[in-house]
Amino acid sequence: MQLVNQQVIKVDIIEIESIYLERNVKVECFLPDFVNDNRSVDLLLINDGQNMEELGLAAILRNLISGQEISPLFCVGIYAGDRKTEYGTTGVLDYLGRGYKAGSYTKFIFEELLPLIKSTYNIMSFTSKAFAGFSLGGLSALDIVWSHPREFQKAGVFSGSLWWRTKALDEGYDENTDRIMHTKIREGNYAPGLQFFFEAGAQDETMDRNNNGIIDSIDDTLGMMEELVKKGYTLPGDVCYLELQDGKHDIATWAEAMPVFLKWGWRRKA
Repeated sequence: MQLVNQQVIKVDIIEIESIYLERNVKVECFLPDFVNDNRSVDLLLINDGQNMEELGLAAILRNLISGQEISPLFCVGIYAGDRKTEYGTTGVLDYLGRGYKAGSYTKFIFEELLPLIKSTYNIMSFTSKAFAGFSLGGLSALDIVWSHPREFQKAGVFSGSLWWRTKALDEGYDENTDRIMHTKIREGNYAPGLQFFFEAGAQDETMDRNNNGIIDSIDDTLGMMEELVKKGYTLPGDVCYLELQDGKHDIATWAEAMPVFLKWGWRRKA
């Protein structure tokens, strides 16, 4: 274990030899300064942990916690392997057969990562658990939260790859049936207590496959929110949406959105 810095937020780097993923997984742990005293703590897992330095997560957390804008939060950034195989939707491959290790990634989270975090930091339990991610990592985070509502309470999806589909656009694609995550929500069950944060940028992309004047990334996000509302979740109580007019499909945009997400999910109570 390598100690990187010691301030309001400490950053540890841990490496896990994963049986399920058959690779060495690096995780970056952002710890509030009380974690080692056995108290319960809120946990946020974040996909694409290799981007946390560029995102500026340590500084974001330090500023929000020091300013008493959010409650102390334990964040863990998970470095990605092959994103197109490990990220995806468990049990359903996309039309190119991608995401076939999504089930193994989920097993890694529950059977390797979470037990290691608890034992390493002597944490008896987490007050709550959330999962967030960007692009394909956002799709992965949403899929894991939705599939495990007794384990996770919040999902954060930044420019999520919610287009993930079972058919190519030129093979009879129908967005009402072929968007995988939308179908999972539609066919799943309402679980009380779940909350969802979605961010989309008006410049995420330029594609508009149904020619309705709305780029696909926003269209797919709005469609996802509609499915959640039909399932019984409320806007804005259970589902929060942030659309950034200058937002792009990049880390700078997600860094801008991250404080909004953190204050939405962990705003410090008076």
